[in-house]
Amino acid sequence: MLADQILAAAAQTWPPFVLVAGLLLIGAVAAQEGLFEAAGTAIARARVGAVTLLLALLALDACVTAVLNLDTAVVFLTPVLVHAARSRGLDERPFLYGSVLMANTSSTLLPGSNLTNLLVVGAGSGGSFARHMLPAWLASSALTAVLLALVLPPRAEPHACAATTSCLRFGVGTAAIGGAAVAVLALPNPALPVAAVGVAACVLKRLPPRLDARMPTLLFLAAVALGTAARAWSVPAVGGRWATGGVAALASVVVNNLPAAVLFSARPPAHPLALLLGLDLGPNLAVTGSLSAVLWLRAARGAGARPSVVTYSLLGALVVPPTLAVSLALS
Repeated sequence: MLADQILAAAAQTWPPFVLVAGLLLIGAVAAQEGLFEAAGTAIARARVGAVTLLLALLALDACVTAVLNLDTAVVFLTPVLVHAARSRGLDERPFLYGSVLMANTSSTLLPGSNLTNLLVVGAGSGGSFARHMLPAWLASSALTAVLLALVLPPRAEPHACAATTSCLRFGVGTAAIGGAAVAVLALPNPALPVAAVGVAACVLKRLPPRLDARMPTLLFLAAVALGTAARAWSVPAVGGRWATGGVAALASVVVNNLPAAVLFSARPPAHPLALLLGLDLGPNLAVTGSLSAVLWLRAARGAGARPSVVTYSLLGALVVPPTLAVSLALS
């Protein structure tokens, strides 16, 4: 009996982790080709104001998150946004914190945009999922960008850096992104095909497919353990849609959103979309909420920035309640 419960929990958990591993490999190839850097540089060179630049880069962040997963976005776009701000002589903080806040907020559009989406609702049809979630995704993403621009306006710094130049090139990484997007939208179980695309892209580019698996492995084991426990002892329902979203948001901060997703979805949840939204948006409250925050801290420090977990939580406390409310109302 226990063995069956462990196998059931593992069967629910492994496809999302494999899918995200494939998306991260694809993102690594695209980053090596300079795709993200070139897109950010092109936006930074545009003759627009500081606020418009911030909004444009956050829109890029939202699109990359939706197509390639939020972990890919924070790893490869955080340095792009930081360097874009520096190249224009702007305060980098709105760009730094915006990169992770927007990634979490905009990870609700496609099943592959966030591991928790796959754990709660499965892969299913990405097209129908996207059509259903599009209004909430647009509203919450726009609200996050506006709130960030109001709370942390991108003011000019006293010193300015020389702008970098990078040509936009389309290669294996771009093709792999397109292939992964089609697979996520069209296939009911895209994990293995997307992983195959990621490995193939790395082989074609002669890029060793290296991923730091320590934190994902720990989260996987924690998710399987909680999933097994939830199957052995029934987890009680938490109420209606609004209560489900709120409890899920708080649970993501307490135990991380991946284990929380397996815990609450071990049995079919009464309000799966509300659960999903709480688990996706709640991690903006604290860096303990998702793997993306850990990856963001590493990427930010690698870019020479000084991220603050306190500032992260203060901004999240302003962003999460309205974005969660509007998402629940529109979903």
